[in-house]
Amino acid sequence: MTAVDVVPANRASWADLQTVFGTRGDAARCQCQWYKFRDRDWASVPVAARAERLADQASCGSPGSEATSGLVAYLDGEPVGWCAVEPRTAYLRLRYTRVPWRGRDEDRADPGVWAVTCFVTRAGYRRRGVSRALARAAVEFARARGARAVEGYPMVVPPGQDAGAGELYVGTRSVFADAGFVEVSHPTPRRVVMRIDF
Repeated sequence: MTAVDVVPANRASWADLQTVFGTRGDAARCQCQWYKFRDRDWASVPVAARAERLADQASCGSPGSEATSGLVAYLDGEPVGWCAVEPRTAYLRLRYTRVPWRGRDEDRADPGVWAVTCFVTRAGYRRRGVSRALARAAVEFARARGARAVEGYPMVVPPGQDAGAGELYVGTRSVFADAGFVEVSHPTPRRVVMRIDF
């Protein structure tokens, strides 16, 4: 199996990131902005504005930039995946949803805790280890930038059942477990919180 290379998004081009997102489907419409808005504001932001926001957040094509909001994966030089990872405080929706907080008493405004909120693997490259490579790289990316901990909010897919369309963008429990995350809470029947404390 060919190794997946992962780089911070500011070292990738905007064209490469948009190749991963594609021109149709959830990733193309969302532009990795779902967790950046509250429910009541989401529908009022057009796709073009979401893309502009992502371009600012990712700083694609600016390798000297200190800030970027994620990672881009390559397979044989072809852009194939994306993973959003940055301080948990960057995700407005996380402050107001029950998933990360139910059953936990933690400071929601702690900038030392980072979050992995989204994975995108380009059609034609799935089941080739892209999400796993991105999850492992996200751990090191967060650690290198001073994170005290990093967590994710994957879906639980019971044996014999399929996930609904678009549900697995948050990753699966096995992807996070393979990267060293451990389950710290189970806020809903289909969602867990997994975390690494450094």
